Amino acid sequence: MRFLIPEERHSIIIDKLQQAGKVELEELLNNIGVSAMTIRRDLAFLEKEGKLIRTHGGAVLPDPIIAETPYMWKESKNIDYKREIATKAIPLIKPGSSLFLDSGTTTLEIAKQIKEIEGLTIITNDIRIAFELLEAKSKVMVTGGELQSEVGALFGPPAQEFLQGVHVDLFFLGAHAVEETAGVTAPTYEKAAIKKAMLASAQQTWLVADSSKFQHKSFAKVCGISDLAGMIVDEGINPETRNRYSNMVEVI
Repeated sequence: MRFLIPEERHSIIIDKLQQAGKVELEELLNNIGVSAMTIRRDLAFLEKEGKLIRTHGGAVLPDPIIAETPYMWKESKNIDYKREIATKAIPLIKPGSSLFLDSGTTTLEIAKQIKEIEGLTIITNDIRIAFELLEAKSKVMVTGGELQSEVGALFGPPAQEFLQGVHVDLFFLGAHAVEETAGVTAPTYEKAAIKKAMLASAQQTWLVADSSKFQHKSFAKVCGISDLAGMIVDEGINPETRNRYSNMVEVI
């Protein structure tokens, strides 16, 4: 068999993925005629380019990237699930503790359930959450920063600088998309940077995300699944998917 240059090998791999949606390492070894190490390097390169997602023993086509969603659309989607997730999150909050509430509609439901609790310090980068906590019985702080229109999130250098100067006990992290290999991802680099800053300044991070967010990925990585203390999801998640995450972190 003629020796194939990397570009030719990559083309063959992509063609097979587009035909079947997935490809096995053994199949590529038989068809391309190079070592397993070479194929793994090819798959790693193509994954870095966003062309595929490596799996145990092969690769699959990536899901379409999930873009930003306006708040008005998110507000009513899966609202019952989000309320149930918030209810399960409350017992994680210890008396007198400090916490970050990430921007988002699931964390907004947490805000609704903790505004009557006294003695907390609550920090958020979401103006809708801040408004919900206007008459809260605990101390409330807002990061500042540039306002993202139609979403309500605050981001940018002022927000990051604020977050780097504080430390909290608990971070409830919202997610735009979650996938085993890609981890937790956000639709923009700027939003991912804020979430990363919160994660770095928190003793413990719990993902709060409804089942529609799983097995998708967005543009910018926030963290890996192993970086979380655990995740709270709803009963709509596929049992097999839930079990896979349960092998990585605690799942409520």
